[in-house]
Amino acid sequence: MDVIQSGPVVYLCPTRECDQLLALAVGVGAHLGDRGRVGVFRPITPSPVDPLAAAIAQQLGTRIEVGPQPVSAAELLADPDAAMARIIEAWSQISARHEAMVVIGSEFDGPLAPVGFAWHTRIAANLGIPLTLVVPCAGGAQRINERVNAAVDEALRNHARVAGFITVRSAHDCLTTEDLGQTCVPGFVVDRITPQGLGQRTDDCPTVDATLLAGPAATDWNTGDVLVADGGLADLLDVIEPGQTVICDAARTDLGLGLAIGLTAGGFTHPGAVVMAGAGAAGEVVRLWDRLKVPVPLLSTPCDVAETSASCRAAGGCASWFTAVQCAEAKRIVGAQVDIACLISAKGVVGDDDVVTPMMFEHRLLSEARKADRHIVLPEGTEERILKAADRLVRDRICRLTLLGDPEVIERRQAELGLCLDGVQIINPATSELLDSFARRYAELRAKKGVTFDQARIKVADVSYFGTMMVLENLADGMVSGSVNTTAHTIRPALEVIRTAPGTSVVSSAFLMCLADRVLVFGDCAVNPNPTPDQVADIAISSARTAEQFGITPRVAMLSYSTGSSGSGPDVDATVEATRLVREKAPDLLVDGPLQYDAATTPSVARTKMPDSPVAGRATVFVFPDLKTGNTTYKAVQRSANALAVGPVLQGLNKPVNDLSRGALVSDIVNTVAITAIQAGMK
Repeated sequence: MDVIQSGPVVYLCPTRECDQLLALAVGVGAHLGDRGRVGVFRPITPSPVDPLAAAIAQQLGTRIEVGPQPVSAAELLADPDAAMARIIEAWSQISARHEAMVVIGSEFDGPLAPVGFAWHTRIAANLGIPLTLVVPCAGGAQRINERVNAAVDEALRNHARVAGFITVRSAHDCLTTEDLGQTCVPGFVVDRITPQGLGQRTDDCPTVDATLLAGPAATDWNTGDVLVADGGLADLLDVIEPGQTVICDAARTDLGLGLAIGLTAGGFTHPGAVVMAGAGAAGEVVRLWDRLKVPVPLLSTPCDVAETSASCRAAGGCASWFTAVQCAEAKRIVGAQVDIACLISAKGVVGDDDVVTPMMFEHRLLSEARKADRHIVLPEGTEERILKAADRLVRDRICRLTLLGDPEVIERRQAELGLCLDGVQIINPATSELLDSFARRYAELRAKKGVTFDQARIKVADVSYFGTMMVLENLADGMVSGSVNTTAHTIRPALEVIRTAPGTSVVSSAFLMCLADRVLVFGDCAVNPNPTPDQVADIAISSARTAEQFGITPRVAMLSYSTGSSGSGPDVDATVEATRLVREKAPDLLVDGPLQYDAATTPSVARTKMPDSPVAGRATVFVFPDLKTGNTTYKAVQRSANALAVGPVLQGLNKPVNDLSRGALVSDIVNTVAITAIQAGMK
């Protein structure tokens, strides 16, 4: 399957508050513009008004396009899966139109701060692009390295990759890139691009409604450079920059008292002001601030931390006020001090480069089905889940559809459920003009079984047989059934008239098992109870072909309770024979067996048990010796690993027919239809 984006991408992701994010994005965008048209993508909008991405386009001109801003932080909190799906879809739309992309992370205040970075690691994993971390410079090289290591660990836990990091030094800091020493990813120290903030105060700019509680008057105060204090005192004192606005929750008396002591003790940078946000600051904080004569204004506002932070940034200089001079300076500094070629290459990236998340796989599945543009028939057209799936398939233009059933019933259920089935063909098999021609064709194919025309007419009036005949006669490219009917009711008509593909002795099934970071193929888990070694070999070859159809490089493990020659018995001998037959029938296929499941999946176990195997420790296709083992294992993995099991996908037929579980969800039906469309597109 196609990757979502193949051109250069820089994903600037701050690990905490960063007033230089716009400047860095402008600098990076300007340099990527040399490669062609650049897209700017902001996955999460931290507030309803988010001018950052638009500001980049405004400064860099017509070669920059801002993509859709798909979700807010509130939407991500309310429904993470739906929000992530929208982000992936929005990303695919804008990235497909551009030669290069700048992705901009979000800065979160207050209670969202701890989860904001984690969200972006998951987004990066689902988009398949590495992060460039933007980390604070305060505390020197050792503290920077600690921050980078912690951020990289978090990214790897969420299956994301990291390309490098950027840290912006203060005006008074002499730190250089060489001072960073050996870091786990490439790092770059850059000069501050806008020492006085992002812009200048203007008459129409919002003001900060704050009251002075203690300390000197708040004059010449650059409110736009904000630091939200959401951690401990030690971390806070280390990262304060000159002139910043430090915003604390008024309930954090510990921070108010600690700042008073720290800022008068010496050795720490003084901010421009400290604002206590929320209900009035504790009296002891004000009294200590006065007693110690802290040389920093202490202010109070009734607004909460998030509102205060937004107001301060707006009052201090909106992102859209980034000047042409600052834009040129951003391009000059980023170009001179950041190796952008390093960030967009794979040479310094940490993390697995072949991660496929369930949501990434599902998005690609639907995209490939859309490109295939196939016609699928759904025999159970009056079933509610089928109707809801058809609604989504039509809205998302995944494929063309025919529903079988009584049109009056379908239309009534459509209206009751508020669904859209525009363009969907509806056929009642009992009254269709196709019934007689299907009956003649079926009787012809089953003549050796003594089937008469009248018998055939009764048979093909059944929705499963009628749908199968549509596929046989090229009136549909594939069929999906089984949400109401049994597996046998779905498969039997296909075996009777569509039959197996040349060179295949058995129809089998495979599940696409979507784990947190990869997709595996399990076969056979649904059809053949006790296959012979020759049938197991065919199942292995069919499963490998299924893997290739869905972008998975097949490395086939023939599973057993023994690895290599460690065990013996009739079951092991059968797997040995099946493995031999696979090698004979498909000599170019990477296959090994017998293998235990842990030896097939885990590199450390493989190095001990099968060190010379081309498959052990890295298998992608798992072939089970019988249905009992396969069905039990797929369900165990599905439930214990919280895996998305897509299927069963039927293999070995001349044309695609797929079965649903009678407990199938709407999303399962949509995915199975997409799989069927892809299979049909490859015939």
